[in-house]
Amino acid sequence: MGRTVFTEKAIEVIKAIPEGKVCSYGKIAALAGNPRAARQIVRILHSSGKKENLPWQRVVNREGRISLKKGQGYERQRELLEREGVEFDFDGQIDFEVYLWVPEQLILGDER
Repeated sequence: MGRTVFTEKAIEVIKAIPEGKVCSYGKIAALAGNPRAARQIVRILHSSGKKENLPWQRVVNREGRISLKKGQGYERQRELLEREGVEFDFDGQIDFEVYLWVPEQLILGDER
C-alpha cells in the first residue's frame, strides 16, 4: 500500500526544516496541504521517522514546546535541539520569533 500525497508532502516539509530551526505539527500539516492534520504529522513521525531519516527533533507543538513527556523522549529531543543551537527559556519554551522555520519558498505541488 502506497503513501498518500499528504504523507509524501509532509515528509518533504519535515526534511526541509534546517538545523537550528523548529516547526510546529500544525504548520507542517498546513504546508503539506491540510491545516487540520497536525495529529497526522505525529503519526508520520512515529511510523516513518527512522526509515526516512527525518529530523524529528525539530518538530514541536504550537506553543514552542516539546510534546514528549519527561522520561519518554523529552530529554533526548531537547538535547538534540540544544546541540543545534536552539535555546529554551526557563519554562522550556522555544522562542518562535527566533527559531520558527518559515520557508521562503516551498513548492509542494497540487494540494489534492
